[in-house]
Amino acid sequence: MNAAKKKAAEQMADVDVVIEVVDARLPQASTNPLVEELRKFRSKPCLKVLNKIDLADPDATSAWIRHFEQDQTVTAYAMTTKKPSDVAKVIDKARALAPHRGVPTKPLRMMIMGIPNVGKSTLMNALLKRRVAKVGDEPAVTKTQQKIYLDMNTAIIDTPGLLWPKIEMPSDGLALAASHAIGANALIEEEVAEWLAGELLVRYPQLLAARYGFKTEGMDAIAIVEGIAQKRGFRIRGGDWDYEKASHMLLQDYRSGALGRISLETPETRAAALAVFAEQERIKAEAAAAKAAAKEAERMRGKRGT
Repeated sequence: MNAAKKKAAEQMADVDVVIEVVDARLPQASTNPLVEELRKFRSKPCLKVLNKIDLADPDATSAWIRHFEQDQTVTAYAMTTKKPSDVAKVIDKARALAPHRGVPTKPLRMMIMGIPNVGKSTLMNALLKRRVAKVGDEPAVTKTQQKIYLDMNTAIIDTPGLLWPKIEMPSDGLALAASHAIGANALIEEEVAEWLAGELLVRYPQLLAARYGFKTEGMDAIAIVEGIAQKRGFRIRGGDWDYEKASHMLLQDYRSGALGRISLETPETRAAALAVFAEQERIKAEAAAAKAAAKEAERMRGKRGT
């Protein structure tokens, strides 16, 4: 990740437009702050592509587009790489952000960036109408940067998925894990499934009921996962319900869209979550400061006694 960040920073100087691909189901949680930092340092405009809109709640997606476009340097575009008509509009939208480029003597230079498994390489292949970038339903398939000319007027740089060093809000990490932006080896599926079940209970209980065939009233997240195991007949040796298999099914149903069109955040819920997190951090900082002060006072008492 450090090597990829360094290389991206070097390339950014020679780029006209940054195309940042995010997951439409969690547009802010899947926005890499390092990308924002690098492009703003170089004053580069951004085409923020909200990919996988076929899996996201359309009302939430509309709200996010309005939110992102409050920044005058950003154009937000909701699409899915499954539709060629959506893909075809990407270059025109990028050209509009750099109207001084796009001729043979000054080709439009675009850099595709984003976190792992949001569809960067799939978009690259769709734009070029041929397979030039490895794709797969796993994070971190792209390992190196590559620059390819779409035509005489347009060049595209594909980059490896970049995750930032520390995910501050635990809920962001869980949302990214649920959406498959974090590899399976770095998470415990049962914990992620419990978090996802809790979110779905609040946001989309009707989709849970429709998919798994039980009423969700009075249930908590653990009961949801157990209910999936019961409805699907998942058992382990000895007769107990197979919680692990049920967790995996819930995650797969969310990721594939079998549950329905779901968004895990809106601008409003994001703002509320940030406020709660900031308050928690303030309380932790005050507690740490009080502990440090008490420790210093104890040290001074011991010094005077000596």
